[in-house]
Amino acid sequence: MDVLDLLLQGFATAATPANLLWALVGCALGTAVGVLPGIGPATAVAMLLPITSHVEVTASMIFFAGIYYGAMYGGSTTSILLNTPGETATMVTAMEGNRMAKSGRAGAALATSAIGSFVAGSIATVLVTLFAPVVAEFAVKLGPPEYFMLMLLAFTTVSAVLGQSTVRGLTSLFIGLAIGLVGMDQITGQVRYAAGVPELLDGVEIVLVAVGLFAVAEAMHAVMFEGKVVESENHMSRVTMTRSDWRRSIPAWLRGTAIGAPFGCIPAGGTEIPTFLSYAAEKKLANPENRAEFGTTGAIEGVAGPEAANNATVTMAMIPLLTLGIPTSNTTAILLGAFQNYGIQPGPQLFTTSAGLVWALIASLYIGNVMLLVLNLPLVGLWVKLLKVPRPQLYAGIMIFATVGAYGMRQSAFDLYLLYAIGVLGLIMRRFNFPTAPVLVGMILGPLAEAQFRNAISIGEGSGMIFLQRPMSLALLALVLLILLLPRVLKWHAERQR
Repeated sequence: MDVLDLLLQGFATAATPANLLWALVGCALGTAVGVLPGIGPATAVAMLLPITSHVEVTASMIFFAGIYYGAMYGGSTTSILLNTPGETATMVTAMEGNRMAKSGRAGAALATSAIGSFVAGSIATVLVTLFAPVVAEFAVKLGPPEYFMLMLLAFTTVSAVLGQSTVRGLTSLFIGLAIGLVGMDQITGQVRYAAGVPELLDGVEIVLVAVGLFAVAEAMHAVMFEGKVVESENHMSRVTMTRSDWRRSIPAWLRGTAIGAPFGCIPAGGTEIPTFLSYAAEKKLANPENRAEFGTTGAIEGVAGPEAANNATVTMAMIPLLTLGIPTSNTTAILLGAFQNYGIQPGPQLFTTSAGLVWALIASLYIGNVMLLVLNLPLVGLWVKLLKVPRPQLYAGIMIFATVGAYGMRQSAFDLYLLYAIGVLGLIMRRFNFPTAPVLVGMILGPLAEAQFRNAISIGEGSGMIFLQRPMSLALLALVLLILLLPRVLKWHAERQR
């Protein structure tokens, strides 16, 4: 039976009233989860696992998939309007989206985010349908040397592109790497830099750092340095996208999808790498007049590209989960546990032993994408009304929101002290023009890069030549050197010409 017939059978199963209802509830719940900082889809799915234990397996998986994708849509809302990322995948969206909101273009930012998510999710779902076994087979060939070089590429790109100075970018990156070292060593089990604090044994929570650097620092900066002059920024000119917005967004959606899709298949840091790479690509490729909007009034490409990249990555993560039984993110790891709760082991045999479930799940991705677009686009005007809240009340709300979200993760008072300490760090960095994004990249990818580096050295029997002996690893290393050296060579050449 060919793929089209199997997919049509999947649609027949997924389109039953009960399964459609589960998909709608999952999408709506996922959107709400994405909006609330500190929860995230992984936590939501984990909390709801016991509730769905008596639900039929196909309905349950469709429900969890709806939460998974809905969180990616919803996370962009508070990132754009309040500079408070609901999910780590939307940290990059906050950088340009919030600036667009402050300059009266919140509606366009929310619209490009929702439509870009739909476009990327739909394209990636088609790829999942057609190429799942092929792409997973390629991804499994990558080893620790390639993964390490991939992360080194992310470090270099983010540090070199974000901020006004490469030195400041690298300083922020090393702060993130230092935070990432806190806790228990993944390989030896040794506790590092925990200072005898039990709460630090598991490391510093990424959501805590993201909310501290973005939301708390934003509120503190507004209170201490902005005063009343920003009252005039609380306006919104339109809810729809202009022709120029469409012209700039469409290529960014397609580029973001192309960057994000391959990353869903490899366990190399989740959605963070592709979203940052997409942002870097959009900043480099923008016209000079559009590039001036990055970091000032907000560039729509800086929202469209990363949002498409994160949704493409999330959708493609289903490939290794279903065909190899390999989760590439926290949420897919919990989805793997959900499969096992029903006595089903994802892997190469799943497409034959549980074909009905697999194709119903894939069909539900198409249905969920449409549902999320229908749910999110009409609500753009409602979300933008958040901007009409007076600034004192708005920033007080952000601080309460951030505090409740941080405390709700582990019910720990220590997390609140840490949240505000990170907020002060973010305030200082913002005041002295240090980019905050490299801190998050270093913190998320640092431990992963360390583990992959040690594994690669073990494969090379203690020799670093392993990175030069493998073609893919060598190509990535050459790309890293190109990113670091090319701008300096071009600048030197331009100065000589003058």
